[in-house]
Amino acid sequence: MTTYQEKTYTGERSLFGVKNAMIQNVTFGMGESPLKESSHLSISNTIFKWKYPLWYSSDVKVNHSIFEKMSRSGIWYTNDIKVTNSTLEAPKLFRRCRNVDLENVYFADAAETIWNCDQINVKDVQARGDYFGMNSKEIVLDNFQLVGNYAFDGASNIEAHNCTFMSKDAFWNCKNVKLENCTINGEYLSWNTENLTLINCTIESNQGLCYIKHLKMRNCSLLETDLAFEYCSDIDAEIVSDIISVKNPISGVIKANHINEIIQDDKELDSSKIKFIQKEER
Repeated sequence: MTTYQEKTYTGERSLFGVKNAMIQNVTFGMGESPLKESSHLSISNTIFKWKYPLWYSSDVKVNHSIFEKMSRSGIWYTNDIKVTNSTLEAPKLFRRCRNVDLENVYFADAAETIWNCDQINVKDVQARGDYFGMNSKEIVLDNFQLVGNYAFDGASNIEAHNCTFMSKDAFWNCKNVKLENCTINGEYLSWNTENLTLINCTIESNQGLCYIKHLKMRNCSLLETDLAFEYCSDIDAEIVSDIISVKNPISGVIKANHINEIIQDDKELDSSKIKFIQKEER
């Protein structure tokens, strides 16, 4: 294995195609695609300052490293990459990658990050930015904290535990989503999604949970959530809080502590297909 240590590289494709290398205490300065077409890399205590550092790479481990703002679009078409204990300031990282493992990572600008990726594992990660995770699939999140709208639009096969999402329009157009012990804050949660399961979650969402097919909820709280469940079908919801209002659900069962207002004003719907069970009648 070749070692590159305590050096600064500039210029385009400075270490193009490098294989079986250990890169330590290195700075990649101005110059695009320094590690393009690389493989079998162990990178640590390294700073990436410029664009497209890891394209078409494979079997890469990055630890205690920094991706500065201008290293944007930094990791595309790369497979089998693990990033740990690192700070990523650049937007548009990770596109069309496969088998991405992120642990103890901070995304300062996660705009348009992790798009069209497959097999993503995220643990102890914080991120800020809109359109995180778009059209990606096979995603596992544990202790992930996101501030940014339109998260995971069009994604599929998502499992999240102990996460916090401050996100408007999160989980739209998704398939097969399971959130457990999570907090979700943001309007219009999860429209047009199929197969959504929420367990022990706290949700605050104006007009949240609408146009969903196959919705399961267990031991969830809906705080300041109104006009919920509009045109949802096959609902199996157990809510342990009050609900401000429910509007025109199509079918299923909604259990709640109390529902302040039930709106059923679409005369084309068969109201016998939806059942409301309230613990408290007021």
